[in-house]
Amino acid sequence: MVLRVTAAMLVLAGIGVAAAAAWTAARGSPDSSATVPDTVSTAPPPTSASPASPREPGMPTSVPVRLVIPAIGVDAPLIRVGQVGHSVGVPPLGDLNLAGWFDRTVTPGQTGPSLIDGHVDSYAGRSVFFNLKNLKLADQIRVLRADGTTAVFRVTWVQIVAKAAFPWHAVLGPTSYPALRLVTCGGPFDSLTGHYIDNIIVYAAIRRGAS
Repeated sequence: MVLRVTAAMLVLAGIGVAAAAAWTAARGSPDSSATVPDTVSTAPPPTSASPASPREPGMPTSVPVRLVIPAIGVDAPLIRVGQVGHSVGVPPLGDLNLAGWFDRTVTPGQTGPSLIDGHVDSYAGRSVFFNLKNLKLADQIRVLRADGTTAVFRVTWVQIVAKAAFPWHAVLGPTSYPALRLVTCGGPFDSLTGHYIDNIIVYAAIRRGAS
């Protein structure tokens, strides 16, 4: 599945991502495992280095049903979220342990970037991606799929960016390998608008031997 929107400016509304470019303008930026730091960074992912297992074959299509990230204690069901107007849908704010797979991207494990979003918190407490910023280089991310298989990824980059400068080229541009992107809010909270001013983005590449 590929999102095909002519001149549409996409917004991850519920987690506050202001799109800086149309999907149709995105041309991609590779993950990196060679030079990235192991902590959150404000810099964009390097474009000169190659991701781990860039030739790793993709898995067949299968809808994701659960997300497990052992390093930060995430074990959450996944729901499908679609495009709502010019926005990417998000899980209901009231369900603190729920993440959403954007169904206009490939299913996790297929060749190409797959996007999963989630809230950082709400007035009811911490949400599923509260500790996303604490992920480090090579931490494991597992996505359980409806066909009984599991796509296993490892973190290659953790980035914090201003919402107005969201890097769509890096996040949703085409890749030659199965890639995963996790997105949530981050940075300071603006009490006047009721939103965080930044976003946390986790980049990950499929790990050799995923099944």
